[in-house]
Amino acid sequence: MSTSSSKPPLDGQLALITGSTGGIGSATSRLLASLGCRIALHYNSDVETATLLKNELQKKHPHELNRNFMSFKADMGDYDQVRELHTNVVSTLGHPTILINNAGSTLGLSGVKSVADVPIEDFERTWRVNCGSAYLLTQLCIPAMEESGWGRVIFVSSVAGLTGGIVGPHYASSKSALHGLIHWLANAYAKKGVTVNGIAPALIEQTKMLPGSSEELSKKIPLGRLGTPDEIAETVLWMIKTGYVTNKVICVDGGMFPQ
Repeated sequence: MSTSSSKPPLDGQLALITGSTGGIGSATSRLLASLGCRIALHYNSDVETATLLKNELQKKHPHELNRNFMSFKADMGDYDQVRELHTNVVSTLGHPTILINNAGSTLGLSGVKSVADVPIEDFERTWRVNCGSAYLLTQLCIPAMEESGWGRVIFVSSVAGLTGGIVGPHYASSKSALHGLIHWLANAYAKKGVTVNGIAPALIEQTKMLPGSSEELSKKIPLGRLGTPDEIAETVLWMIKTGYVTNKVICVDGGMFPQ
């Protein structure tokens, strides 16, 4: 008796992942691609890493048109470029059914001890990159999700948004702003097939935002080690596959914050 192979669980879905060249973004891209998802890979300046990741995914998951995985450049601090990013993705791959707002920045400021150390211009730009652009992309992507009756929006926040963290007020406030946005969006779209959730990681290895050495930082974590990008990607996948989960901000932090 012959049996037909079932389709991958995310077959036909299109995920737009901002900050795809970072540790969390690339791990999430690889995991979703392995489950049949097409990926719009966003990057800002690291075109080399974006190209390597795109080529890797195309080689592992070939398609006759090589259009399951494409990379797109945009400065998330420039709203015009964010709008252009969305336009380019839609015109080449279609409307995203999954939006992962992962791009973030500390603007090179970390371990801030005084508000005097963060000029208002840097404060505002950090907010624009970490929160404003995520709101704009969500605003652009949700109408198509609402129309189709299915969508997933996930914001990658930080434990700093809950505790203040150790980076600085610019970063902590921009991440905490995401939490209020998540709650409003989740309530507004829950009955329309669109779930909205957030992940609040802490001290994840292979990322560009570690404020110190891995050995010293590991001592701050109850589990005694840094988290991995793959562990964040698995949490993203859970939020995508589980339609009964919405309006949540989940800490993935090795036990640092008792939520």
